Amino acid sequence: MPNTVDISRVGAKTRMTSHREIKKQLRKEALARRDALDQFWRIEASLEMAEMARDNVAIEPGTIVSGFWPMRSEVDVRPMMFALREHGARLCLPAIIDKTTIVFRELVHGAPMVDMGFGTVGPHEEAAVLDPDVMLVPLAAFDGRGHRIGYGAGYYDRAIARLRDKGKEPRLIGIAFDCQEVERVPDENHDVIIPEILTETGLRSFAPQL
Repeated sequence: MPNTVDISRVGAKTRMTSHREIKKQLRKEALARRDALDQFWRIEASLEMAEMARDNVAIEPGTIVSGFWPMRSEVDVRPMMFALREHGARLCLPAIIDKTTIVFRELVHGAPMVDMGFGTVGPHEEAAVLDPDVMLVPLAAFDGRGHRIGYGAGYYDRAIARLRDKGKEPRLIGIAFDCQEVERVPDENHDVIIPEILTETGLRSFAPQL
């Protein structure tokens, strides 16, 4: 029997490769713009964003909020996290378990922190593992529809999928600077849409895609 080629599969594979390459380039360009921001301006912007979060993100006492320890030129969300804690939030940070998995460990004042790789730290393995109600999500780039480009490892996509499999629907708030916005992120089936993104100019909400 002669060998045959499934054209539809070839086309899907080509599109997947093309999307991956486009995302890679968009990520590179957006991160270059972010890296070029003045260091002291980034600090001021992060503090302003903390004030915006305090005023615009409603937190009930005991609400579990996941943040992240900033690396490279990321928005420093620590002031934002502490502002939310003043409203009663219970804080946690991502901890890398293996090459595909992160969990969220409780951040408690005075508890030991350990190296998580990638220039970031997180709570020690003895810390409680929590399921966030609100997630402050890091990103490399985003578009005006709420589509996000992460750093390529897929940690947050899988973590959010696991929470949804458990019947939880955390509030997702992407954290970025305006300069990280791109015209359009290529659509892929596994993408997690971020309904809200907080930048230095405010909290933006995106209508659900129909």
